[in-house]
Amino acid sequence: MKASEIEARIRDWAALRRLEQTHLESWMALAETDRAALLNVAEGLRLRTGQFTAALAMMEEISLRDQQSITGILARNEIRQIMRRADSAPGKGRAFLDELRAIRFPRLKQMTHELAAAIADLSLPLGINVILPHELASDELRIEIVARSGEELEARINAVAQNVRGLRRVIEMLGGVF
Repeated sequence: MKASEIEARIRDWAALRRLEQTHLESWMALAETDRAALLNVAEGLRLRTGQFTAALAMMEEISLRDQQSITGILARNEIRQIMRRADSAPGKGRAFLDELRAIRFPRLKQMTHELAAAIADLSLPLGINVILPHELASDELRIEIVARSGEELEARINAVAQNVRGLRRVIEMLGGVF
């Protein structure tokens, strides 16, 4: 496909989604292969405007840090797997952004996995959910208890009490204390 055709499709996509001029200019300033690759992802995942602008910003940061083209970032196996999924477009878009965040913030991804493993090690019964803050943006830990009877409630509260040391470890991990 010719550069002029790609540019026209980008401008059409941007106009349809009311992409701000500054974001369009950033997109158009990319190398031709990067512009085309980003267009394919935007169209293929049917990204919303906000998703696109977040993805563009993260990819520019990753590209700068890792000295890798946007085409190279989009060629990573994790990204290609998301593109091939049979999920809905919004689900794939969300997964795409989550993966870009994981690439952009590798320590956040590692910490999320460590926290999930620590929570799984607790072997809490069904009806008790340990909820981590979104993107680990705070040191608050939520525990949700779901019960349908007084007996269930008492059993689940006792299970939380029996796991207080493990839960304390999780909250200390959130706060950066190991």
